[in-house]
Amino acid sequence: MKTFTYIPEGVCSRRVDFFIADDNTIEDVEITGGCNGNLKGIVSLIKGMSIDDVVKRLEGIRCGNKMTSCPDQIASALKEFKSHA
Repeated sequence: MKTFTYIPEGVCSRRVDFFIADDNTIEDVEITGGCNGNLKGIVSLIKGMSIDDVVKRLEGIRCGNKMTSCPDQIASALKEFKSHA
């Protein structure tokens, strides 16, 4: 298993810790800050999914007038992880 920490930008969450299986599926995600209930729901939904599937589903989601959102930042983090893997 690989771990990866990401510091989101432009959102309420302050830190995202990813736990990724060797086959690039999401084992777990811990998010610090942000809307606790919503983020727990997102984490529950993406556990067991491949990085590519998560990125496809979450990339481009916006929060209100912001240019990004916590889900979009999760997608950005996973794209960064893949680019360095």
